[in-house]
Amino acid sequence: MIRLVASDLDGTLLDPAGNLPDGVFDAILQLHARGVLFCAASGRQLYALRQMFAPVADKILIMAENGALVAQGEELLYARPVAEEHVLRALDAVRPLQGAHALVCTPRCAYYEEEAEPFLQYVRASYLCNAKEELRVAARREQVCKVAVYDGLGPENSGMKVLPRALPQLRVIQSGGNWLDISAPDAHKGNAIRFILDRFHIRPEECAAFGDHMNDYEMLLACGHPYVTENAFGPLKRKIGKVIPSNERAGVLSSLRLIAQGILP
Repeated sequence: MIRLVASDLDGTLLDPAGNLPDGVFDAILQLHARGVLFCAASGRQLYALRQMFAPVADKILIMAENGALVAQGEELLYARPVAEEHVLRALDAVRPLQGAHALVCTPRCAYYEEEAEPFLQYVRASYLCNAKEELRVAARREQVCKVAVYDGLGPENSGMKVLPRALPQLRVIQSGGNWLDISAPDAHKGNAIRFILDRFHIRPEECAAFGDHMNDYEMLLACGHPYVTENAFGPLKRKIGKVIPSNERAGVLSSLRLIAQGILP
C-alpha cells in the first residue's frame, strides 16, 4: 500500500508552460481521503509553493529548495542551510563565469544583484518573494538554503565543468534547463524524503516518487516505487527505467489518480 507520494514539479507534475494540470487538487484530496500523504518536492521557494498549493496546503507536505526545507502547513519541519563562509565562496566562484547569474535563496525570500534577462524573468516567475540586494550582504544577514545559478551557456557547457571542482565541500547539481544549484552537501531531496519517511513512520516500499532531472535522483532512489516522465533527462531515464507519460500528457496526474484507487502506475 502506498502511503506517501512525492512529486517534482517543473518538468514533472507541471505542464510545459509551468502550470498545475486541471484536476490535481481533486486528486490530492482523493489521496488524502485514502490516507496517502502528498509531498510537492521542488527546487522552488517555500513561499511560492505555499501559494501554488493554497487550496490543499493544510493537507500536504512541501519540500522546497531541492530538499533544503520541508514544511507542513506553517510549520518548518526540516532545514539544511549553507554555512555563510561557503555561500560567500560560492558567489566568488560563480562571478567569473560568462553568462552566469547567482540568486541567494533563503526560507523567506530570494535575492539577486544583476538585472540581466532572461535571468530576471525566470526569478520573478518562480520566486514570488524576490528582491534586489547585494548578495554578500543578504548572505550575512539571513540563513541561506541554496545558491541558485542561471547559466546562460548551459550548465553542462559551463558551470558544471567548473563549480564542482571549485566547491568540493558543497553539493553542485544541474536542476533543469539553464539552472544549477549549490547547497549544503546533505541538502537534497533524498535526505529530505528519508526524514519524512522516518517522521511519519513510512517504509520506503510504501512511497512512490516522480521526477524528471538529476536533482530528483536521490529522492527516486529513496522510494520503493520511482518513476520518471517520458520527457525526463536521458541519463535519469536510463538509471530509473520506469517511465510514465510526459508532463505535457499529464502523466503524473494520471498516476496520482491510479494511486488514489490503490493501483500502481
